[in-house]
Amino acid sequence: MEVQFTPDQQDKLSSMAAAQGCAPEALVKEAVNRLFGYDEWFLQEVGKGLAAADVGEFVEHDDIRRMIESRFPA
Repeated sequence: MEVQFTPDQQDKLSSMAAAQGCAPEALVKEAVNRLFGYDEWFLQEVGKGLAAADVGEFVEHDDIRRMIESRFPA
């Protein structure tokens, strides 16, 4: 498989790889593995949420509003 990067992306990748002392290909592989891990985690979390919803476990709208307002005051 080949992946085409723009010249700017190639420059950034090369700079990151040099700063970390590894090959650009190693960074790409690491990024893909992180993507796979995140996707697996996300799907598990969605499954947990759906399972909770199936048994009637919801957070009320007003509770969500209060939580958001407490974290991000106007």
